[in-house]
Amino acid sequence: MTATGQQPHPRDQEAPDASQARAPDGTPWPIGAGSHEDRAGRPELWLVRVGHPTDEDLSVLDATERARATALRRPQDRDLYITAHTTLRRVLGRRLDTAPAALAFVREPCPHCGGEHGRPVLAGSPVHFSLSHAGRHALIGVCDRPVGVDIELVPKAELVTDVARALHGDEQQELALLGPESGPVAFARCWARKEAVLKGTGEGLGGGGVATLLVGTGAEPHPVPGWRLADIPEAPGGYAAAYAVRD
Repeated sequence: MTATGQQPHPRDQEAPDASQARAPDGTPWPIGAGSHEDRAGRPELWLVRVGHPTDEDLSVLDATERARATALRRPQDRDLYITAHTTLRRVLGRRLDTAPAALAFVREPCPHCGGEHGRPVLAGSPVHFSLSHAGRHALIGVCDRPVGVDIELVPKAELVTDVARALHGDEQQELALLGPESGPVAFARCWARKEAVLKGTGEGLGGGGVATLLVGTGAEPHPVPGWRLADIPEAPGGYAAAYAVRD
C-alpha cells in the first residue's frame, strides 16, 4: 500500500537479515511496553519472524484469510501472511481463552464514509488489536482500548526521496536536513509512527492523514492529541516500529 496509490511503499523492498530473533521462526516473543497483566492503556506487544506454515496453521484461519493467502503469488508473501495471521489468532485466543479458529473478525465503520472497511475488531469483545508486517517480521499489538502498531523496513535513500513528498511539510523539511545515512532511518520511524496512529483511528493511509498528521522524524515522536505514541526500540536491526494507543 502506498500513500498516493502510485508511489512505492517503504515496505516493498528486500528485507535485511535479522539474526536478532529471540524465538524460533514462526514463534512470537513478547516485547516492549505492556503485558497481559498490565492493561492500564499499555499495549501487549508481540514480534514474530516469518516461519514455514503447516497445515495446522492454515486450519486456524477462516475461509477469507485462506483465500487471501492462496492469492499471494510469491511464496515468501504467503508465508508471511499466514505466519502473521495465525500468530494474531493465537495471541488473541490465549488472551481470551478461546480457540484461535473460533475468533470472528469484523470491520468498524470507516470514519470518513461510514462504509464497512474501517478498523478490524473482534466481534463481541472489548479487546482491541493491530497487526503489521514487513520484510520477514510481523508485529502485533493488543490492548484494552484502540491501538495501532506498525513495523517498517528502513528504506534505501532513493526511495526516501520519492515517498517523502507525501509527508507533512514539517517532516519533509526535517528530512531535507539529513544525509543519506541518517535520512532513511528517520523516514522509517516517521512512517511507522504515522501508520500506527492511522491504524488506531481506522483512517488508514487513504484518508489524507499521511500529509496532515504530524508525528516528526526525530528521536522522539511529536505529540498527537488524544493518542499516546511511542517508538518500539526492540524492533530488529534494519526496521523501525511504533505503537499508538488512544488516551
